[in-house]
Amino acid sequence: MLPLKRPAMVMLGLWCLLGGCRAVPPAPVELVELSALDPTLHFDIRYATAHNFTGRPLYAQARAFLQRPAAEALVRAHRALCQQGYGLVVYDAYRPWSVTRALWDAASSAARREGFVADPAVGSKHNRGCAVDVGLYALATGQEVPMPSGYDEFSERAKPTYPGGTAAARAARDTLRRALEAEGFTVSDQEWWHFDYRDWPRYPVLDVPFEALPRRAPKADVGAASCGYRAGGK
Repeated sequence: MLPLKRPAMVMLGLWCLLGGCRAVPPAPVELVELSALDPTLHFDIRYATAHNFTGRPLYAQARAFLQRPAAEALVRAHRALCQQGYGLVVYDAYRPWSVTRALWDAASSAARREGFVADPAVGSKHNRGCAVDVGLYALATGQEVPMPSGYDEFSERAKPTYPGGTAAARAARDTLRRALEAEGFTVSDQEWWHFDYRDWPRYPVLDVPFEALPRRAPKADVGAASCGYRAGGK
């Protein structure tokens, strides 16, 4: 079992007192590195760079993890999208609780009020390893597919039901949503890129830094056949 820091332990304890632990049996914690499951996934881990709304890196390493059932479901969605000429770009996945705290502190009161950042007092599905932020890339070019808004844009354009933007951007957004929902994810009301895995209540809030998680090399027999495209070339 991966270790919990005190704030996460307190939140998990409160959740159990409210009946969560009795109603939903806990699942084993197994954070899986997504790059090890399919090398044709693309990654743009914004919080490992200054290219995010805080203007500074929050992760020491550009890596992405999910609990194993969620990770495998994501890969299935990726491979289904490949049949339509797309692949997934991962912006963020498991997020240590301490980073959620930093995002909350950096966000405006409006962003907090609108639900664009999670309240660290209760933790987030990212903290449980059951939420992922994703976009699409085109297999033919390897380039990211435009959406009605940018990633982490705190505006009406970010909503998955926003009616504006180009028809092509809306179609891409809806294609992404259908693929993820087919594998047990639910899109956020506020963000087209944010998807929660259905079993999230079974996992605790975690505050394990990426540096403490082992690296896993991609398996040689997965990925290439699913998309026929590797990062960096056709």
